[in-house]
Amino acid sequence: MKSAKVKGQKREALGKKHTKKLRAQELIPAVLYGAEEVIHLTLAFSELRKLVYTPNVYIIDLDIDGEEHKAIIQDIQWHPVEEQILHVDFLKVTDDKPISVRIPIVLTGMAKGIKAGGRLKTNMRNLRVRALPKFLPDTIDIDITNFGIGDSIKVEELKRDNLEFQDNKSNLIVGIISSRAAMSAMELPEDEVEVAEGEEAAEGVEVEGAESADTAETKSEE
Repeated sequence: MKSAKVKGQKREALGKKHTKKLRAQELIPAVLYGAEEVIHLTLAFSELRKLVYTPNVYIIDLDIDGEEHKAIIQDIQWHPVEEQILHVDFLKVTDDKPISVRIPIVLTGMAKGIKAGGRLKTNMRNLRVRALPKFLPDTIDIDITNFGIGDSIKVEELKRDNLEFQDNKSNLIVGIISSRAAMSAMELPEDEVEVAEGEEAAEGVEVEGAESADTAETKSEE
């Protein structure tokens, strides 16, 4: 899994007034859970910029006044209107304790069903997994090369060593569904498929200067 370094400072003063002052200084209040005691800290947005605008998950080397902690971002609270982080929850991680995180899904290959005219339908873009930190991957790769029209994969069908998938096992991740062109190809004789596809491509195309029958008739009545 990818790693990143973030620096913060401990804060002693708590409460709404203090956090409001911090935000006015463009500092973000945060909390580190999972240590021997809960640690309240502040950090600059610039420290988090590289982590929040990406689907990647990071193991963070969190430096709090020179004290190192390995952590992950557990939750980020955003302002409902402005692009501003209001609060961050970090969770301390250790090499011998499993953690649960969401990992982005990456589809690889060109499905044969798409080549046949089907459409890719993606229902999930990340998966919640549980594992020791050393076994957490950057992405969950799914090869869809052999997926034909009607093929799909559910959470229960995924198998990875040292990784437990925690989403509902019946959840559909991705599939190839029929499109109009693909259905026409299945229903028509081979020598008519090319003609049908050409007709479908022509549907809805408006030729500049051309008039419909209804428009011409209306003009003639006028």
